[in-house]
Amino acid sequence: MHKPSLIQKQSAFTLVEIMIVVAIIALLAAIAVPNYMRARKRSQYTRIVEDVRVLSAALDQYAQENNAASGTVVSFDDLKNYLKTGTTLYTGSGTDIFGDSYGPFTVDDGPYFPVGAWMELSDVVPNGGLN
Repeated sequence: MHKPSLIQKQSAFTLVEIMIVVAIIALLAAIAVPNYMRARKRSQYTRIVEDVRVLSAALDQYAQENNAASGTVVSFDDLKNYLKTGTTLYTGSGTDIFGDSYGPFTVDDGPYFPVGAWMELSDVVPNGGLN
């Protein structure tokens, strides 16, 4: 006896269905990428502000311990003694993540938010600017 063969239906995605999925993924990427870039810039801004705060505290501590007069220029190597060892700021050379210098380091006047970093990150600076 001979059994009749069964015709099996093959299922697959159509081109239109695949194009819809690709369009949805592209839409999600178009929304997510700008938000990711903005979050990245905000974290870079926060990092630089924190570095300036730490360097300012180190400069104040240096001035107190060395009886440095107002206006005394201090090198970054002098401030390294007042930074936590092993940190990125300690192992660096007094520059930010963009390679711009935080200096000059002058007692009662500095360090500064680097101009290059300011230009790069000005669109994420809070309305009040730097405090």
